[in-house]
Amino acid sequence: MTKKVLVVGGVAGGASVAARVRRLDESAEVIMFEKGPHVSFSNCSLPYHLSGIVEESEKLVLMSPEIFKDRYNIEARVHQEVMQINREKKTITVKDLMTNETYEESYDKLVLSPGASPIRPNLEGINNSNVFTVRNVVDIENIQSYIMQKDMKDIAVIGGGFIGVEVAENLKLADYNVTLVEFANQVMAPFDYDMAQILHKEMTDHGVELVLDDGLAKIADGFVTTNSGKNIDAQAVILAIGVRPETSLASDAGLEIGETGAIKVDHHYLTSDKDIYAVGDAIEVYHRLLRKPTRLALAGPAQKQARAAADHMYGIPNKNIGVIGSSSIHLFDVNAASTGLNARTAQQAGINHDYVYLMPGDKVGLMPNSNPMHFKLIFEYPTGRILGAQAIGKGNVDKRIDVIATMITMNGTLEDLKDLELSYSPMLGTAKDVVNHAALVGRNLLQGRYKEVKVSQVRELVESNAFIIDAREENEYHAGHFIHAVNIPLSQFRQRLDEIPKDQAVYIHCRSGQRSYNMVMALQNLGYENVYNISGSYLGVNLYEYFNDLVTGRDKIVTEYNFK
Repeated sequence: MTKKVLVVGGVAGGASVAARVRRLDESAEVIMFEKGPHVSFSNCSLPYHLSGIVEESEKLVLMSPEIFKDRYNIEARVHQEVMQINREKKTITVKDLMTNETYEESYDKLVLSPGASPIRPNLEGINNSNVFTVRNVVDIENIQSYIMQKDMKDIAVIGGGFIGVEVAENLKLADYNVTLVEFANQVMAPFDYDMAQILHKEMTDHGVELVLDDGLAKIADGFVTTNSGKNIDAQAVILAIGVRPETSLASDAGLEIGETGAIKVDHHYLTSDKDIYAVGDAIEVYHRLLRKPTRLALAGPAQKQARAAADHMYGIPNKNIGVIGSSSIHLFDVNAASTGLNARTAQQAGINHDYVYLMPGDKVGLMPNSNPMHFKLIFEYPTGRILGAQAIGKGNVDKRIDVIATMITMNGTLEDLKDLELSYSPMLGTAKDVVNHAALVGRNLLQGRYKEVKVSQVRELVESNAFIIDAREENEYHAGHFIHAVNIPLSQFRQRLDEIPKDQAVYIHCRSGQRSYNMVMALQNLGYENVYNISGSYLGVNLYEYFNDLVTGRDKIVTEYNFK
């Protein structure tokens, strides 16, 4: 008997289910329903149309209904809104948005992939004609058309997540005056506060005005007002403050909604109805590290869910290992990626942990375009189990984060990571790769071989006049140093031991932490018991301090910034 599969919604989840069903069953009748004009488009690429990186919006559409029919014998019905699920009859009620007529379509299996809709808070001016959200190709076309026709200069982006940051970047590349307003004290929540400072500097250096720790209060004619009372010029406003899973169809049909507010599914992505599946941004998934349900609006997991749901229809087993949350972004001149838990989330979850922050080169230093890679590795204490990582730099940060994601999935530890054999070429990396290096440092911390302080603790040390040794060479010191720091280069310290006290804590830094670590270990071997390496050292602390120094006007703890 021919199986009839209906799919509500396209893009990563719905279109992938339909295509997988066809690969498994040539005789199945497969119909997709999409209330918009496009059934398959590159959601994550939408902001890049604003800068012209994607010149024509038509290129954002990956596959038309005609191609679906010709290539896969899948019927894709656009401008068709599914209004209701009639579970008893195993039908759906559909409204043709072009004719306003309604009809019913029967199913053997139904797949829900309605996605998530942008949040629009109930604020003054929120429904003005110059206020936009970003969800589909039509949205991005509307934004582009409006800002070009109005010949405007000032645009406010509300929200500092992936969409907000990418929209702000691309509008700035298109030469608009862009202000990004974020309610939290940082952009990009997957990154810890210390790592986010690097992103803040990158955006500020490229002319994006950042307003953090402040939310949107109202939208007026030509400006927006924040909760703190700040008025920001804005002839257009783009909302990117988050998304809400589309659950109304499922909820109205009596399907179970989970504790996160998304559709509850089992390990096969079945809802509480044995003939209805759900995938994508509208469902809740299991976080394997936090061991609880969560929501994860990412295309990669949606495609895996789609394959698993289609396979289950045909009796093909699937091992549901949960999610860890891996993501990456390109932002002006840097790349950034993260996976698993950050330190903040681990702390909130009550997981005893520590972390490594280091910045070795992304390739052999004498090679062209070699740059530091800022890398943070979070691990469980005392097991050494890897919990997560973040990386920011001009090189291949995604490769390193993908390695960590794999290790987390395999329940890897620092011991596993330090011995992981990776490829090496001077033009692509270093013989001791960043991830191996981080594991070795983490192992030293775990075993108590040395002590360190984090970049977030250095201001207090400087302000309390702690004994800080600058282990860099004299020319580096004179180009900028911590106030009160004593310059004792690594090349000289053995001849200057009488200048290093044993009766108080000694904090040592260099540029990135490598020379200072060597001095710490040497001093420990010489009988010094109270010495600490400053994690991140001068470059890391400069990056941590810079943005807040800039926006608050507070006193610097350095004589000069030095980011080279």
